[in-house]
Amino acid sequence: MILPSPRLVNLAGFLICAGMMAYALYVEHVLLLTPCPLCVFQRLATISLGLIFLVAALQGPSGWGRRVYAFAIVLAAGAGISVAGRHVWIQSLPADQVPTCGPGLDYILDSFPLGEALKLIFTGSGECAEIDWLFLGLTMPAWVLIMFAGLGGLGVWNNLRRVRRPQGNDQSSSRSSISS
Repeated sequence: MILPSPRLVNLAGFLICAGMMAYALYVEHVLLLTPCPLCVFQRLATISLGLIFLVAALQGPSGWGRRVYAFAIVLAAGAGISVAGRHVWIQSLPADQVPTCGPGLDYILDSFPLGEALKLIFTGSGECAEIDWLFLGLTMPAWVLIMFAGLGGLGVWNNLRRVRRPQGNDQSSSRSSISS
């Protein structure tokens, strides 16, 4: 079985991330669902992961460079899994345990030091617990979590796998047959 080249798989990872972002923007601007702060951070993780896949596809690294990309993919996908997992957890809380709605993301980032702002964002708020979208019984953060896990696994496998070069196309053997 011949597998696609690592560059092609990295390009596919980028295109999947681009598709995820295109759908997120469609949901925001066409379906008019405003993203909560955790959704915004999931988007940042998606963009980061997509950029790592794109640069890996363009560069086509070998040796230790592929390991660096695999590690970067683990970091970006891991961040996305963490945020999406937190979001799914908040959405699964009973109504009486859902945190109250807090200020908007812009206000939090403008008014608080970064560490405190991140703590407030990841604590979640009532708006993060709202479920406005379902597909096959899963919320959007659940699907994003699945996508991050899948893309993270794909990226690590792709960038750490052994790539076999086609045999029999060696130029030296073709030269020796010409000179004979």
